[in-house]
Amino acid sequence: MRQNPSFAMTDVSELRRLIDHHPWVTLVSQGDTGLVASHYAVLLDDDRHDLTIVGHVGKPDDAILGLGEKELLVVVQGPHGYITPKWYGDVPAVPTWNFVSAHLSGIPELLSPAENLRVLERLVERFEGTGDEARGLYTLPNDVAFVERLEQGTVGFRLTPTRVTAKRKLSQNKAPEVVDTIIAGLTEHNPALAAEMSRAAAARVRP
Repeated sequence: MRQNPSFAMTDVSELRRLIDHHPWVTLVSQGDTGLVASHYAVLLDDDRHDLTIVGHVGKPDDAILGLGEKELLVVVQGPHGYITPKWYGDVPAVPTWNFVSAHLSGIPELLSPAENLRVLERLVERFEGTGDEARGLYTLPNDVAFVERLEQGTVGFRLTPTRVTAKRKLSQNKAPEVVDTIIAGLTEHNPALAAEMSRAAAARVRP
């Protein structure tokens, strides 16, 4: 991802927020016959305060990706969408695409079965919830033996990135009144991107 200094995203808390809100990521690696990609949910490592993530892949994706042996690129995709030039006013302009994205690279460490089970349980709790109707990993009719067999078909990993490239392209190069017009135009059909632009605009005007 080509970086532009005015769109660079470097604040760790904002990057953690991006990962936390958009956990469905793309895992890219150099396979034996070329590039390979898989798609999985990840979580921030709850024992760390940096950009370390944990997750799992199903077998044989671990072998296809060279998990634990080769560099892994994790692509995190936040809100994004088309920006029409009509929102710029009566000036020469072309369309563009606003987006928030981060690339995390490094060689992941493989988790022990016990660590992997903890990650699997965290993943279920995160997306299933913990209410009375939630179906937890160990909720009956699941039992310990069933969950352990499930774990054996997966490989858990922890990635502390050695390289991070993140970009937040949200019309920062436009006048505030133009940004307001874009946000208003996006609000109905792309509220997630509108909200992200509003957040970024508010941060720019803070003293």
